[in-house]
Amino acid sequence: MNSSPTPPTHGSRRALLIGGSLAAAAVAAGGYWVGTSRPAIAPESFAGLSNALRTLEALRAQPLQTASGWDMAQVLHHAAQSIEYSMDGFPAPKPAWFRATVGPAAFAVFSARGRMNHDLHEPIPGAPAIAAGQALLPAVEHAIEALQRFDRHSGPLAPHFAYGALSKPDFERAHLMHFANHWQLVRQA
Repeated sequence: MNSSPTPPTHGSRRALLIGGSLAAAAVAAGGYWVGTSRPAIAPESFAGLSNALRTLEALRAQPLQTASGWDMAQVLHHAAQSIEYSMDGFPAPKPAWFRATVGPAAFAVFSARGRMNHDLHEPIPGAPAIAAGQALLPAVEHAIEALQRFDRHSGPLAPHFAYGALSKPDFERAHLMHFANHWQLVRQA
């Protein structure tokens, strides 16, 4: 009987290297974060919950459109899904090791920078597909209602599918950065 450990696979070594690199970046970002106040979220339209609600409410009178990829209604429904899942639970979380290492490190870097970068056309894992061509006003209402519900929510929050457990202020920051990231493709109609 061979009692020697099984050598790690190429995939597990790669995951360990990526996780270690992101953890180092998070430690560096965390040092910056502790020494300074959090940078503002760009664009200013999503610098706080009240700004975000005003930005969304303005869509009722002056609709906007996206420059590419998802249409405006899809973006708003997608953002609302993310907010709702933070309270109700995400349908398909990443593996526990990811939510304990790589995910929190990525969130720490995003939070320290005040902006996130993610694939602007990738659905939330396990979320139902959002059809293109839907009416804008119901999507605006969906996003506003999700933000208002989140603001009123006083119970426990579900772990983020990638970042893991977040406090309510950190989840709010994640939601606002998420909107701001998608707003990079938003233009006047």
